[in-house]
Amino acid sequence: MGLLEIERKDGVVTLTLNRPDKKNAANMEMWRALLDSFLEIRERTDDRVVVITGAGGDFCSGADLGDLAGKTEGHQLHWMRHLADVALALHRLPKPTIAKVRGVAAGAGCNLALSCDLILASNDARFTQIFPKRGLSLDFGGSWLLPRLVGMAKAKELAFFGDIISGEDAYKMGLINRAVDGSELDGLTDEWAIKLTKGPPIALSITKTELNNSFATSIEQALELEAGMQSLNLRSNDMAEAMRAFAERREPDFQGW
Repeated sequence: MGLLEIERKDGVVTLTLNRPDKKNAANMEMWRALLDSFLEIRERTDDRVVVITGAGGDFCSGADLGDLAGKTEGHQLHWMRHLADVALALHRLPKPTIAKVRGVAAGAGCNLALSCDLILASNDARFTQIFPKRGLSLDFGGSWLLPRLVGMAKAKELAFFGDIISGEDAYKMGLINRAVDGSELDGLTDEWAIKLTKGPPIALSITKTELNNSFATSIEQALELEAGMQSLNLRSNDMAEAMRAFAERREPDFQGW
């Protein structure tokens, strides 16, 4: 079994970080596997939704800093830039992504979860921006993600102290989408993933891009982008299928073209 297990079923791709003896701490090999998977999924039209989770009861305890032990400054910079490539590939993935979080999600592992479009967790999951406790600053997009998710004041609190936040508290502060009993997490994740696979792929991809860009655009730019993108949707077969399904009182069968 590899460090990243990949399962495909009915349009859902599940990526499982598989290093449970290290609480799924990600070494360079695992980061490379994630990057390769994101790039492959981007090109596969039959991959509709991505679920990222961890084996053995934990999500990801962060980057394996043992990979950097004794390495030169140049190697460390290369290593960190590779993490940035992984984060950017996940951000640019034109398909909905769901993080399913049990156990610990720390440091880069926490930000891997927060980089997903939707984050579902067990009530007793443990989120932490552990960086200051390791003498480090934020990485894997944390400085960009946190203010957008919870506002600047709360972002600084999480980043400065590195305290552990339960899944339940993460939900209350708006850091994640849902926190549920651990026994319900698989079912909720499956429900959301299946629902997303039945959505219009092109329209969902466009919506994701519009929302991701929203903090960097003016209202005028946002409206112009919406107009251009909606004109594409209005000419798509998915739009025509939606109209047929409405008239026939059935669920649409979106094909993504």
